[in-house]
Amino acid sequence: MDIINNVFRLYLDKFVIVFIDDILVYSKTEEHKQHLKIVLETLLEKQLYVKQSKCDFELTEVQFLVHVIFGDGIHVGPSKIKAILKWERP
Repeated sequence: MDIINNVFRLYLDKFVIVFIDDILVYSKTEEHKQHLKIVLETLLEKQLYVKQSKCDFELTEVQFLVHVIFGDGIHVGPSKIKAILKWERP
């Protein structure tokens, strides 16, 4: 994780999020293809490779940690809501 964070230091929280071995490329604009190209070229330049079977492209929603990310924003995931509702009941 430290290596990937270092590699993407310039892009973190701008259009890249890294968590353990997951790299999330996000964008609300037409620049998304350019951002994806930057990420893939950076990986190639640093001789880091992705497993194609673990890659997903053009998703309308992504589950990331306990959140669900949609084009209109980030929402709390169903598992988190279920845990909160369970905790509130006596």
